[in-house]
Amino acid sequence: MLAYGSESNVGPLRSVLVKSPRVAHGGQQGLASSWKALNYPAEPRYDAAVKQHEQFLALLRGAGAEIHQLPAAENTGPDSVYTHDPVIVTSRGAIGCRMGKSAREAEPAAALHWLESIDIPALGHIVAPGQLEGGDVVWLDGRTVAVGEGYRTNAAGIRQFRDLLGDLVDEVINVPLPHWTGPADCLHLMSLISPVATDLAVVYSRLLPVPFRQRLVDRGIELVEVPDEEYSLMACNVLAVAPRQAIMLAGSPVTEAGLKSAGCEVMSFEGSDLCLLGGGGPTCLTRPLLRL
Repeated sequence: MLAYGSESNVGPLRSVLVKSPRVAHGGQQGLASSWKALNYPAEPRYDAAVKQHEQFLALLRGAGAEIHQLPAAENTGPDSVYTHDPVIVTSRGAIGCRMGKSAREAEPAAALHWLESIDIPALGHIVAPGQLEGGDVVWLDGRTVAVGEGYRTNAAGIRQFRDLLGDLVDEVINVPLPHWTGPADCLHLMSLISPVATDLAVVYSRLLPVPFRQRLVDRGIELVEVPDEEYSLMACNVLAVAPRQAIMLAGSPVTEAGLKSAGCEVMSFEGSDLCLLGGGGPTCLTRPLLRL
């Protein structure tokens, strides 16, 4: 049986679920027919997206992660390359989300079905009227999880998530999210914060609720601030593959320098077509199955 459990955003990443653009996009023709409906600002170049994903996977393998790929049989559309959102994996099994973006509504069931095929059981799933997406779930430590409430995750979804977690956690923190650019866009809690160690996080403070930001400070978490000019480049979307070892998109030198000043090893890859146009960075491309 595959070992599983990931009540962490920063523990060493040992096993991870991804989905190739070759599968998610359904080839160049499938991508060309779907990107407008998904609110992408332009059509991604299929070959570039595939190449960028392969570069990303090479970094994951180099960090010691075992990679599992969702097969073509589970194809549910171009956004499904972002495997972080439809399912959450705990040490007691997987929780299927209920997506706030209707075009992605089939993804949780597909992910749960495939996870069960590799002996990761379903712990439960979010049901109507609840909504919950993985990008809104941020573990501050193994017993404390913050969940963003916004257009993709609602209060009912957070209550159900808390009930499913049961005694796995001591506290679930509800974090109200700003309107920002509205419901058609994608703003998750992880659009505003990426932990890279239990005492270090990358943040975009201009959009963080004051009580939550103060809570981070009170916990002794050092904050690496993302400047305005790098926020749109997904500098706030940083994937920790181990404490103070991170993968980010290339092109945000200020944030990268801040991470290095805080003692982090930083790896980067090009994500123009894979990430920036689809609105999902390196954390979005991964669903951790096991963090130690």
